[in-house]
Amino acid sequence: MDTSMSMPAMGDDSSSALNSSGVDFSNDTQAMDFLGEILDDSDLQISGNAFARHFWYGVVIVIGIAAIFNMVQMAILKLRIRAAAANATRPAKPSNIISKSLATITAILREGSYLQFTPTRRTFWLKVPPLGTISLLLAYLGFVLALEFIDNDVPGAQHYQALGIRAAWLAVAQVPLLILLAAKHNLIGLVTGVSYERLNVLHRWVSRVLLLLATLHLGYQNYGWSLYGLVHMEWSTDSCPPTGIAAYAILLWLNLSTLAPFRNLSYEFFVIQHLITFFGFIIAIMIHLPSTALYSRVYIYIPIALYIVDRLIRILRFAYNNIHPGRATLTAFEGGVTKIRVPIKHVQKWRPGAHVLLKVPRLGFIQSHPATIASVPSSHNNDLVFILKAHKGFTNRLLTSATSSTATLLPRTQQDAIAPQQTHTALIEGPYGGSHADFAAFDTVFLIAGSTGVTFILPQLLDIAHRASSQRLPVRRIEFVWVIKNSSWTSWISEELSGAVAQLRASGIDVEIRIFVTCDGAFTESSDATKKTGCQCDKSLGPCCCVRNSLPPTDDADTLNESRPDSTSSTDLDENPPAIPTITTAIPPPNPPCCSNKMKQKNNTAPTISSFASLISGRPPISDLLWKTLSRAEGETGVAVCGPLGLNATVRMAVAEMSNERGVHKGTGAQGIYLHAEGFCW
Repeated sequence: MDTSMSMPAMGDDSSSALNSSGVDFSNDTQAMDFLGEILDDSDLQISGNAFARHFWYGVVIVIGIAAIFNMVQMAILKLRIRAAAANATRPAKPSNIISKSLATITAILREGSYLQFTPTRRTFWLKVPPLGTISLLLAYLGFVLALEFIDNDVPGAQHYQALGIRAAWLAVAQVPLLILLAAKHNLIGLVTGVSYERLNVLHRWVSRVLLLLATLHLGYQNYGWSLYGLVHMEWSTDSCPPTGIAAYAILLWLNLSTLAPFRNLSYEFFVIQHLITFFGFIIAIMIHLPSTALYSRVYIYIPIALYIVDRLIRILRFAYNNIHPGRATLTAFEGGVTKIRVPIKHVQKWRPGAHVLLKVPRLGFIQSHPATIASVPSSHNNDLVFILKAHKGFTNRLLTSATSSTATLLPRTQQDAIAPQQTHTALIEGPYGGSHADFAAFDTVFLIAGSTGVTFILPQLLDIAHRASSQRLPVRRIEFVWVIKNSSWTSWISEELSGAVAQLRASGIDVEIRIFVTCDGAFTESSDATKKTGCQCDKSLGPCCCVRNSLPPTDDADTLNESRPDSTSSTDLDENPPAIPTITTAIPPPNPPCCSNKMKQKNNTAPTISSFASLISGRPPISDLLWKTLSRAEGETGVAVCGPLGLNATVRMAVAEMSNERGVHKGTGAQGIYLHAEGFCW
């Protein structure tokens, strides 16, 4: 029976409103009786329960819409692959009124959702999400607040009690959603095609809205009691307020500890304390929930069940993956990078750009580190390959234990004479992620990576290359852009790039590899470009970092350029260059690259990479490169970017700007642009 249909209308009968006339509050008996009447929530609980269900009706509708959109998108991409295999011309271009109309609607929605504004000052506390995410969060907040105040104007002494109880029901209704958005195996991700790590931003904001509702619950009820001087009596005679404040304190810490400064102190510590604190919150909230609202416990039992199911699946997958553990080979490369190769029998399939939780017991028994898989199942003999930059803790121990890449270039007999290459037992959980569109289904693909962000971008290239060698794909052209600080870093993936380029060109796909080197003295020696651009580097101060028209930096660890926050060119460097590398995010004008467009050969790296790639000094003119790529597209273009916040935001803004200026799918003939952005975060 739907109890919400029989509940009394809230606030319709003001004549029966509870009031304090005739109550002598100096008389404890009368005061206690009046407090009991305020706390009489038999009708208020029915109303709160109904609106908690209304919240979930809304959630289910939104998830359903997202699921339908995901299924339509997947169907379109699969049809393109089939059409290309059947030798159709321009399979990635809408060909009928239905597909054209859908493409127009999609383009309009994308233009707004892609926008992302970076902070004007360095901030460790808050990173502004894309406009699409912000819009979704604002709609969610508005929906929750509407449910809090609609039909809830109860007259008399129970006015604030009604507001507080409604807030409590809505708060407890958030808990299942909180777990659904955090679990690595969850229904939302399954039906919408969005992996758990991309849902994490929603998980954090749902927790913050839960904190807001708990604050309203606490504030409204205490204010309502204070109007009649009953706060002390309530707190001293009822167990709900003390248990409620305990749950509130735990919830407050849960939210504070997820802020970037605390979260980035130690990944392992954050995960452990977050789980322990959440268990404490669940226990505290179960103790706090009153006997008059037993049904509200369902919203706690459900997330407990969801958590147990997720953990069981993870344990079973982990056990299966590691029946025969792989032996990880560690190789150290320039730039403090460790390349890890793990042959593992029971992990045979994963999507390009997927990641795992990597555990090397010898280097950290309880630590599992997230690592993007830089290979695809059809490459590296089906081994898992990772490229991790050393910072501190686990990644630093990996680098210390790794064999130098210089030694691996020597003949086998000399390698053994120097130091035999060691292997370590590696345990794998996953793979997870890879929830982006199939880039092989686009006419043109624009891939851009910053530093170790190439671990996500490279698999996209490898996947297309290996598939193109055995079947015809819609892809006609690929632009691969990689931004690094030193030319020697190309050694990380030079073999993979060389093989992919050869396969793509043999398959008739036009591929352009551009590598932008931002801090390398070899680019400035014996060059006339420095005189033409006015960019001169005093290498006595450290590595040459040519920066022009810089914007304020971000706080990401992996970087593209090094600059002082207040400097505008490399000639402004003083005797103490900044210790923390930062990112400049400005889109440079179409003038010659800073410092030089030719490089001096060094360490035998450049001759190999330069045989199939263009090496350019300075930062990439993203708008110019993107405009050139889009102008040649004969169907939808797929853009993928992985790097620090500044790079991702720049690409997002450029894509939105290009879509608007070119009038994508608005009668101009310009084709659609799909964007997928990955960042350095967890």
